[in-house]
Amino acid sequence: MLLPTERSRGLLEMIAAMIVMGTVGYFVLESQLAPYDVVFFRCLFGAIFLALYCYTRGFLRNTGLTRKTLLIAALSGVFLVTNWVMLFASFNVASISTSTVIYHTQPLFFVLMGVLFLGDKLTRDKLAWVLIAFAGVVLIVGPDMGEFSFASAELLGVSLAIGAAILYAVVSIIVKHLKEIKPHLIALIQVSVGVVLLAPLANLEATSGFSQAQWTNLLILGAFHTCLTYILMYSAFKKLPTPLIAVLSYIYPVVAILVDYFAYGKAMHLVQIAGGMMILFAGYAVNQGFLIFPRAQSRSAVAATPVKRD
Repeated sequence: MLLPTERSRGLLEMIAAMIVMGTVGYFVLESQLAPYDVVFFRCLFGAIFLALYCYTRGFLRNTGLTRKTLLIAALSGVFLVTNWVMLFASFNVASISTSTVIYHTQPLFFVLMGVLFLGDKLTRDKLAWVLIAFAGVVLIVGPDMGEFSFASAELLGVSLAIGAAILYAVVSIIVKHLKEIKPHLIALIQVSVGVVLLAPLANLEATSGFSQAQWTNLLILGAFHTCLTYILMYSAFKKLPTPLIAVLSYIYPVVAILVDYFAYGKAMHLVQIAGGMMILFAGYAVNQGFLIFPRAQSRSAVAATPVKRD
């Protein structure tokens, strides 16, 4: 049983991690670099700091990795890094708030992929929450629909954010097969794969012209948004119940919306806010197994109960 002090520490760790993550879009945009470059340096600096952390904690000894699990972790890294590239690209063509909220459709995609690849059952309730979330996406896109074309920046940003959410759901499915491996070590493998994968695409020749502010932004993305947040989240996960973790995770999009407003003056319309709330609540509801059709299920349970005969 966890002591109150441990629970309080876990609460602070999770809140801190989500606040830091909510600012990721600001540092991406302030770096003024292409998404491939930003993600490359995030992976590079993240790998350096995570390697130091894993070394000091002894995680690099007796890792439990086999050739199979190493390949699985590396594959998850490919999807994770591609997910970051798409999300950061969406920040450049849509607003941080819109991209972040739509990115949080990932729990719904996780449900759908569980049905397709893990044999999970798609209940009426899960399907209803998925439909509610995508209705929220429509509301977010809706206010400017009259100005949309398939080449419009906003539509491209929404598509990139959805693509990033799908890829993150894929990462979640893959990582389910790595339960015996330290999560910090998995993260180290993932960002190391990112360094190798993106090195040919990154514009390394331009680094000589980077300003001090650009290097600072990239260093923060690697040290804080990658290494520190992983450490804080994995520590908090051990101390907090799952429902509380699910609630606290929505600090991330709230902070992102506030950052977008105060840093860039971008605010979501009321209709978009309503759509965002639908997406976030649907994601939470799926995680917590909320029922939309409890009466139908309860009748089924009653019908299945044996009748007591005297």
